[in-house]
Amino acid sequence: MRYCPACREELTQRSIDGVVRLACPSTPCGFVFWGNPIPVVAALVRMDDDYVLARNAQWPEGMFSLITGFLEKGESPEDAVARETQEELGVRVSEVRFLGHFTLAQFNQLIIAYLVRASGEIHPSSEISEFKRLSSSELGAFDFGPLELTAQIVQVALQQANPSPSKVAPCAG
Repeated sequence: MRYCPACREELTQRSIDGVVRLACPSTPCGFVFWGNPIPVVAALVRMDDDYVLARNAQWPEGMFSLITGFLEKGESPEDAVARETQEELGVRVSEVRFLGHFTLAQFNQLIIAYLVRASGEIHPSSEISEFKRLSSSELGAFDFGPLELTAQIVQVALQQANPSPSKVAPCAG
């Protein structure tokens, strides 16, 4: 961003609240580009006993991830993740369960991740070049390569699905 969207002055860098930000030098205007993160939804899709990973049509061979997309104006994250899943895979969504939120700093995004239960036959959109259906153990062992955040989200989902037994202190008798 080079120019103020409010008054068209050229933006300059100034320290605001201890952070260097782009801001309008015009005192009456006062516009500040805060650079807030962009919310993105991510779906780990579960169909029957399998999990679905997809390869975006623009990605290299062998790179699979979750279904992701941006929220539209006025849309809740739950509605957005259901819509993205339906649009990209052509399936019916029956349940949306929050997994957690994650920061993807290099793209200035806040990832809001969900486990999405879906049914039907997969009919991928043109955004998806291929998909994989994996069992829980296959998913846990899958190599996501450079997609470290995807691997982290998957591990959270698998831990929630199969929590470790809690340690119980032996009874003193």
